[in-house]
Amino acid sequence: MHPVLETRDLTIRFGGHVAVDAVSCRFEAGTLTAIVGPNGAGKTTYFNLVSGQLAASAGQVLLFGEDVTRAPAPVRTRKGMGRAFQLTNLFPNLPVLENVRLAVQARARTGLNLVSIWSRHVELVERAEHFLERVALAERRDVLASELSHGDQRKLEVAMLLALEPEVFMFDEPTAGMSVDEVPVILDLIHAIKAQKDKTILLVEHKMDVVRSLADRIIVLHQGALVADGAPAEVIASPVVQEAYLGVSGA
Repeated sequence: MHPVLETRDLTIRFGGHVAVDAVSCRFEAGTLTAIVGPNGAGKTTYFNLVSGQLAASAGQVLLFGEDVTRAPAPVRTRKGMGRAFQLTNLFPNLPVLENVRLAVQARARTGLNLVSIWSRHVELVERAEHFLERVALAERRDVLASELSHGDQRKLEVAMLLALEPEVFMFDEPTAGMSVDEVPVILDLIHAIKAQKDKTILLVEHKMDVVRSLADRIIVLHQGALVADGAPAEVIASPVVQEAYLGVSGA
């Protein structure tokens, strides 16, 4: 059986700098893998290679056993990969509801056939409203995305990701910039996705309390290379990881 997602010796070079260095990992359905490491370790760059925002210099990305290394991001999305960005990736001049409705429409593959769009309009809006409810944004449905606070923009982006109903969820610091009160909404959503036990979740996160509460597995990157991979307790307890990669004194 193929893993849901796999990278084989995945590498990218920028001039003479190797930002991601031959990273090989397998990700199975029903698991949440946290990707940690110091700033500049290559975590987001690795995400960008996996999701198709960057082209690999070498190596492979396989989705359900299919080589998608050269496939652009929209193709990977259609094949079941969903990505939430470290910086919000919204339609700023559209209302909140319309942002999510477009994601629902993309998932339904309703094209520009006006009859088809009209006949399904109510259904698409209802689905969009459902996802806004899940991220506690229903009351802001008519507000322009650009007028939301940073925390609400993050929640809107997660709603759009949920609307795509991917098999692989990729969260890049999903709680970054959120207030203490806003964080539980996103963490509860990730817990709920994980509880389905059939989705594959990759999470880049700096907050170790979040990692501990969510992760089945932790992988550690440093200078673009994979330096640790295992169960959370094992990886976190490793002196070399604590001291060199998590900034925690071994003492």
